[in-house]
Amino acid sequence: MAAMQNSSSMPGEFDYVIVGAGSAGCVLANRLSADPSVKVLLLEAGGKDDYFWIKVPMGLSKVLGNSRVDWCLQSEPEPYLNNRIVPLPRGKTLGGSSSINGMVYVRGIARDYDDWAQRGNRGWGWDDVLPYFKKSEDFQSGANDFHGAGGELGVCDPGIRWEILDAFREAAGQSGVPLTDDYNTGEGEGIQYFQATIRDGMRASTARSFLRSAENRSNLKIVTGATVRRILVKDKRANGVEFWRGNELTTATAKAEVILASGAYASPQLLQLSGIGPGDLLRQHGIDVVHDLPGVGENLHDHWQVRMQYRVQNTTTLNAWVNNPVRKMAMGLNYLLFRKGPMSAQPPLLAAFAKTKPSLDVPDIQFHVTAASYDKVGGPLDDFAGFTNGVCILRPTSRGHVRIKSSDPRQPPAMLHNYLETPEDQQIAIDCVRFARKIAKSPVLARFHPEETKPGARYESDEDLLDYARDVATTVFHPVGTCKMGQDPLAVVDDRLRVRGLEGLRVVDASIMPAIPSGNTNAPTIMIAEKASDMIREDRRA
Repeated sequence: MAAMQNSSSMPGEFDYVIVGAGSAGCVLANRLSADPSVKVLLLEAGGKDDYFWIKVPMGLSKVLGNSRVDWCLQSEPEPYLNNRIVPLPRGKTLGGSSSINGMVYVRGIARDYDDWAQRGNRGWGWDDVLPYFKKSEDFQSGANDFHGAGGELGVCDPGIRWEILDAFREAAGQSGVPLTDDYNTGEGEGIQYFQATIRDGMRASTARSFLRSAENRSNLKIVTGATVRRILVKDKRANGVEFWRGNELTTATAKAEVILASGAYASPQLLQLSGIGPGDLLRQHGIDVVHDLPGVGENLHDHWQVRMQYRVQNTTTLNAWVNNPVRKMAMGLNYLLFRKGPMSAQPPLLAAFAKTKPSLDVPDIQFHVTAASYDKVGGPLDDFAGFTNGVCILRPTSRGHVRIKSSDPRQPPAMLHNYLETPEDQQIAIDCVRFARKIAKSPVLARFHPEETKPGARYESDEDLLDYARDVATTVFHPVGTCKMGQDPLAVVDDRLRVRGLEGLRVVDASIMPAIPSGNTNAPTIMIAEKASDMIREDRRA
């Protein structure tokens, strides 16, 4: 990786300064530096993505909670989760969270993006964004009306099947969830094995997919270990950033634009540290108000899930492979020699997008089903055959915020999500468990004798199930919305992702989403960066 060895070797002036080399930043760096006439600086606070377990799809448990590659952030005590502090994984490396996520490729449904457009965001409807999803893709099955081929991002069927997951899929079909061959066509409802961002048995992070082919361009500089202190603004125009590398404070000038791509937690934090945000909050921390923008850090929302676990009989799951030394060695050798077998696939293999009530127009829950059972991610697998169903809530109505607690950028902000605050979210926490139980009782699964170990039979009443959700609900790692796109008083960026009231400053990451899509957010974030790259080039020519 062409990371600079020290800041003194860096020219001080660029056309574009990108803050954050994550899911969006790597795409931006590739696309913008494709024009040899512009100079691009990409700043990443984390390190290089050279840790072995980043590359291994089954190595998810080795990277989550690992401070080498995960910022290991934590929420504020969540008042509607019994004041629990929730771990918030975020990638601390090139590729950002695409280097530590579950590698599933999900876009959401057409209505998600049509809703964005109906809020006044021109050019963000489904028909507008589909070409940008396709642009990035190198779809294993080739190009069609809904998928692209030849793009940088490998998208594949991992090819791993488990008997219990095949049966669960059939059981879901009998319970009213349509069987589908492709959940990424914009329709949404259905059950199928996940498409995954995996290429040749290795994680296809945005660093591997987009930076590797661009890193040696003479007009692209990549700096790791760079903590941005603030955005420099003069006369309502962003013209650069100050950043630390080690103990050295350096200035980088942006002749055209500063682009924030640091995610839903860090992008609003940096805006606030730079004097851009709610005036009262900034003054509270002794920060001069450069631009009073009340929506910065508001509208935080996230998919959350309730995990359900089952003990099964008459079948083999991943538990048996991991807990048996001979099988474990065979699994490892198969991967090291051929990039095949269970280690070549992401842990959550089966996806279901379902309606908890037939009267709903669109799915409101998503299943992430794994052929393994365990008390916590990264912990030991059970010594019996089991599977886990993480039931994710697709349309949370609770809202939180991101607010600085200090003027020091090295201190995390306060991240409060208010999970389960609203009656709607509380009800769906109950309904989703009942729906999952309905599938588990299907005759198709009877020969496996599924025994629900979590939450377990003692949780039966609505009150019991809500109590369980408050005890176990956790993030699915999809925070969005804190620099939302729109035209209302809390909008932070316009529909070209320019920060309102300022020039030369854009936000390009999941924070601009006005409402969360109906599924995992990595693919939509890559799409946003693809679309933004075109906007930035168009505006440069204008």
